Amino acid sequence: MILSLAPMEGITGHVFRAAHAECFGALDRYYSPFIRPPRVGSGFGKRDLRELCPGENPDPRLVPQLLTRDADEFVWAARLLAKMGFGEVNLNLGCPSRTVTSRGKGAGFLGDPDGLDAFLGKVTEESPIPVSVKTRLGIASVDEYERILDIYCRYPLAELIVHPRLLEDGYGGTPRWQAFGETLARAPFPVTYNGDMFSLDDINALERAFPDASRVMLGRGILANPALGRMARGGHAVTIDELEGFHDLLFEGYEDEMGGNAVLRMKEWWSYVQYAFEDPVSVWRTIRKVRKVEQYVTAAAAVFERGRLADEASYRRRGSLA
Repeated sequence: MILSLAPMEGITGHVFRAAHAECFGALDRYYSPFIRPPRVGSGFGKRDLRELCPGENPDPRLVPQLLTRDADEFVWAARLLAKMGFGEVNLNLGCPSRTVTSRGKGAGFLGDPDGLDAFLGKVTEESPIPVSVKTRLGIASVDEYERILDIYCRYPLAELIVHPRLLEDGYGGTPRWQAFGETLARAPFPVTYNGDMFSLDDINALERAFPDASRVMLGRGILANPALGRMARGGHAVTIDELEGFHDLLFEGYEDEMGGNAVLRMKEWWSYVQYAFEDPVSVWRTIRKVRKVEQYVTAAAAVFERGRLADEASYRRRGSLA
């Protein structure tokens, strides 16, 4: 099973990826949170460069993800990425955020299949590195996916990552596994499953349903249970000491990068990892109201001192956060 980390804006950036790999072992592949390509003739900004290549050389496991519907800008960005040493570039057709989709980008691009067809024809022909795609099934009806999949199958994609929901679903409802199965059966390129892989049971159920499935992308599941990838390979569950060490690395990295604003970034992480604990409501109440670094350090220390881990860390452990 090839395991990858989903691109989640503001969360799974280079600080998270480095800390997670150090504490729980590297996954096979990582996808950067989406980057908007620079205008043709210009370069990536400092923030994007820091995300793509925080060290001297890019991580060979990292696939940069671009958010655009401008084929010329995509090809230009792909050329820049190739010069930096990247071997693949990914197109974001999965983001359901209204600020993105209202401009016809992300999952919004799926509403223009003719435009998407022309886009993929140009970028797969002109990009100096292979092009992969992360997609949803359509805008409002699963019937839209037949045509969308037809389009994908006409091009030499490096990979198709399928989140089997519609744009209108957001992250609610149940992923449509039948559409994923149809993709596996038809696609002439590697296919990755993404969506609601929150536990070992979920991963095992996917493997039973689709014996040919060999690639899984983890998102919210690995935020709530950072050891999920390791467990999928037969390793042990997260311990409280491991989780605290991971927390400390994350916080240190965010403080170095953004100073006091690291507290806000860490609170976003806690909104997921609270479900690793037996009493997530209590954990979240302890963390959510802090504002200053000193308050945050005290609150986090209290959680790790008093909190007990759940029998199984899983994003499904939801409760009222009042």
